[in-house]
Amino acid sequence: MPLDWWRPTKETLHRFAQIVGKIRLAASPRRNHWWNVPFHVTGRGITTRPMGQVDGNPIFTIDFDFVDHHLVITTLDGEQRSIPLQGQSVASFHDATMAALDELGIRVELAVPHPFDLPDADRPFAADTEHASYDPEAAGRYWRVLSQVASVLEEFAADYWGKASPVHHFWHTFDIAHSRFSGRPIDQPPQIDPITREAYSREVISFGFWFGDDTFAEPAFYSYTAPEPPGLDQEQLSPAPARWVAHGGSHLALLRYDDARAESDPRAAVLAFYDSAYRAGAERAGWDIAALACPGGVTDPVLRS
Repeated sequence: MPLDWWRPTKETLHRFAQIVGKIRLAASPRRNHWWNVPFHVTGRGITTRPMGQVDGNPIFTIDFDFVDHHLVITTLDGEQRSIPLQGQSVASFHDATMAALDELGIRVELAVPHPFDLPDADRPFAADTEHASYDPEAAGRYWRVLSQVASVLEEFAADYWGKASPVHHFWHTFDIAHSRFSGRPIDQPPQIDPITREAYSREVISFGFWFGDDTFAEPAFYSYTAPEPPGLDQEQLSPAPARWVAHGGSHLALLRYDDARAESDPRAAVLAFYDSAYRAGAERAGWDIAALACPGGVTDPVLRS
């Protein structure tokens, strides 16, 4: 999944996803750590999951279909609107999506109708005619890779019974992630922005995969511990190609996607990577690893014996 091969499609699709993600943000009840806003993977693409009702709107779902390459908006009573993904600029996609919502009687106002944390964050979606690339082959491969990684993360998530996030796809950084929490509250400096404060209000070890960006121009599996305990980057990672990388004053555990694919058992290699990164963070931070273990998703000690 070379970044340069699909960069134009990725940059356009990322902004499509932010438009739909901001609709989800406006039309769903807030959850801790913003868990209400990411996408979830489906058998044809990604979904917002049902939303509405609590804000007076009909219950509705928005799905990216990467088989037929449409955005599909469906209400609980069966009404539906479909918007082609190919041949759209960000501006035309934005306008078509908002018009379709209006036709379905759904009233949603984007609080900030601009990209979040992207280079053109000052430009309204409705004015972006620059990003207009959509290669169905690239979009389909993105979804298939996302689905495979989601499956691995689900398997990894089964071994932890403490507070943990779903496996979900963030439209902010365009990554897919799963996070484990110790429960310890974090006293953050007052100058930290509200989005970050909520995301990192509790001690967390996060695991995920991203497709690459300007800071690291290739796809990779990653993990980080926040706040980072001293000496984390001295811990050994598995498999051998995995390494610690300095990032924003802390460290990321990284395993390049191509290195994982080169292993004799790529799935096992990724699971070993996530487990080694978890143990590194948990041991350095003083988590009770044995007490939080849930082998095979079973919590009852009698059933496990």
